[in-house]
Amino acid sequence: MKTRKTLFTIIAVLGIVSTFALTSCESDDDAMEKPKNIVEVAVSNSDFSTLVAALQKAEIVTALQADGPFTVFAPTNAAFNQLFTDLGVDGIDDLTKEQLTPILLYHVIGAKVKSTDLTNGYVTTLSTGTGNKNVSLKVDATNLELNGGVGITSADINATNGVIHVVDKVLLPPTVVDIALDNDNFSILVSALAKAELVETLKGDGPFTVFAPTNDAFNALFEALDVTGIADLTKEALTPILLDHVVSGNVRSTDLTTGTVNTLNNSISIDVSSGVKINGDINVVLADVQGTNGVVHVIDKVIVTPTK
Repeated sequence: MKTRKTLFTIIAVLGIVSTFALTSCESDDDAMEKPKNIVEVAVSNSDFSTLVAALQKAEIVTALQADGPFTVFAPTNAAFNQLFTDLGVDGIDDLTKEQLTPILLYHVIGAKVKSTDLTNGYVTTLSTGTGNKNVSLKVDATNLELNGGVGITSADINATNGVIHVVDKVLLPPTVVDIALDNDNFSILVSALAKAELVETLKGDGPFTVFAPTNDAFNALFEALDVTGIADLTKEALTPILLDHVVSGNVRSTDLTTGTVNTLNNSISIDVSSGVKINGDINVVLADVQGTNGVVHVIDKVIVTPTK
């Protein structure tokens, strides 16, 4: 009887020990697998230490710990170091909160967008430009690139309040000129602006509204003029044409009304009865690409108006 009682005691003790061990392991596993928000994910990765320091200085840590959801394109330390070199500064300490905030918010979308959900085109970031309008970011989903060359090197790092995609360069909020520079479909427009010496003007404070012709639109103009390209047009010939594509102010598509609008050279006719048409036969094919100093509307034909 004593032997049997002792055996039962040993079994009971072993059961308690086993239960404690299992509970302890489960607690350890729970601690190891505790979900992290976007900021906690960044803090736990040493390659984001500069990003974390920047978020702290800009005082937007709390914002990114909120429910969201958010998508963050997170630059690595190497990406920030390249930015510091480009800007001629030593590090975060040389940048103000006011300088950092629009840059950091330009890396954030107010929705959870996995890499498989990305599509070619423009998305709206949390960074704001002129008129407090949210600045656009160009996405090349096919090549996993942003703004014409910033690579997404690692995608879909999940967090409790969104997702992180790692990028190899710091994104800078674009002017209307930068929007053109970052899009291959505007390469002829960029060449034309350079030849007409209007680049610095359109990088200014503005605000500007630019009706931007695509390369196909310019090629149709060259054919109509019987020239081979920008090289065959003088600065004097290009300048009034280009200025007819620029309106003073940040005029979004919802602000347009049917009627006459003054450009920086002449005037154009706007019809919003069915989409947006200019001078009767020019279509706005993509509207409201927002920059820091104005907005771009993409058009399918070059505007040529009579000289004043």
